[in-house]
Amino acid sequence: MVERRCVTVDAAGVALTADVAVPSGAQGVVLFAHGSGSGRHSPRNRYVADRLNAAGLATVLVDLLTPEEEDVDALTGALRFDIDLLAARVIAITDRLGGLEPLAGLAVGLFGASTGAAAALVAAAERPGVVRAVVSRGGRPDLAGDHLGRVTQPTLLVVGERDPAVLELNREAMERMVCETDLVTVAGATHLFQEPGALDRVASPASGWFSRHLARPGARPTTGRPAEPDIAP
Repeated sequence: MVERRCVTVDAAGVALTADVAVPSGAQGVVLFAHGSGSGRHSPRNRYVADRLNAAGLATVLVDLLTPEEEDVDALTGALRFDIDLLAARVIAITDRLGGLEPLAGLAVGLFGASTGAAAALVAAAERPGVVRAVVSRGGRPDLAGDHLGRVTQPTLLVVGERDPAVLELNREAMERMVCETDLVTVAGATHLFQEPGALDRVASPASGWFSRHLARPGARPTTGRPAEPDIAP
């Protein structure tokens, strides 16, 4: 059983809307940092979140921009690359997760997509005592700047094989990182992982990574798998 609720979170002075899903006996919680004009309704991230829920992990999908900011970003594309702004909000939400009753006491992981991955890595560097693991999907870790070398948490980078520029940026980022890292290259996948089966090859390693690093000592994460939803392009 998964308990679902929509909440409003105060994040660095703005009210942001988040969808929270908590399976029975949750072993950890993963906060999603969206990027490149995406939000909590992203079908790709919701697919991954469903898989994490089936593995016994709670998830928080939040819009990092207000509706007014989303309107501006849709015209200019500027805010999706404002890593300082996005990271400040990821940090603020991370700080408040423990105050949400169903999430209290759960180890925290961050899942970042595209530019949101940079925001997640900055937040991990700034909250080493809170964040326990990071997963990046098609991310831009290079945009985390000097914070990249300060990340101490285990970090998994997942990139499409047919996304060569981003793949090279992730390889270069690994050379700068001092923490445990791994790179998964998804065969045949492009930047948005729209190809049949591509998202499944994101969700599986992400689920394993978070289950390994967030689960309580001695706990056995569940391995159930929900029916696969339709993924919009």
